[in-house]
Amino acid sequence: MSTETETETASTTAASTAYAARAIAPSALAALRVTDDAGRACAPYTVVEDGDPLRCCLRRSAPGERIALVSYAPLRRWAGETGAEPGAYDEQGPVFVHAEECGGPAPSETYPFAHAGALRTLRRYDAAGRIVGGRLLEIPEATSEGFDRAFGEAFADPAVALVHVRAVEYGCFLFEVRRP
Repeated sequence: MSTETETETASTTAASTAYAARAIAPSALAALRVTDDAGRACAPYTVVEDGDPLRCCLRRSAPGERIALVSYAPLRRWAGETGAEPGAYDEQGPVFVHAEECGGPAPSETYPFAHAGALRTLRRYDAAGRIVGGRLLEIPEATSEGFDRAFGEAFADPAVALVHVRAVEYGCFLFEVRRP
């Protein structure tokens, strides 16, 4: 992985989390704000009610913000950096991002979008971009403990290169954690 990629993708977690949650990289965001990974033009709009999970800064949207719903292929983007060939595992789906460049993630003591009662799927991928396992995580309270344990289990397998966290309700990509 290049130094540029490492420095452009900010961690959102403070010292109280064991793993770094990664937002969508600024270079990918710049491209998505023009044409998304499905080839559609970006169509920004102004938020009326808060709550959309923004993958650029890993927080929820607020009324009055300009955002866009774009199609994003996280594994394809990662494979482009690493030379992996994910084949059929290359999927794309909807994500919310700010319509214009934002400041990126702010430090946090918990993982993004971790609220009590949330269900998350943690998909494990190997260096070739193939799924090598997964785990369902129910978040009992907004702490890092459950995520830390699940990521620890994932990275205990030497074949696991990265983990994608997705919302069970909609299947949407939320954030990525790479092998430390």
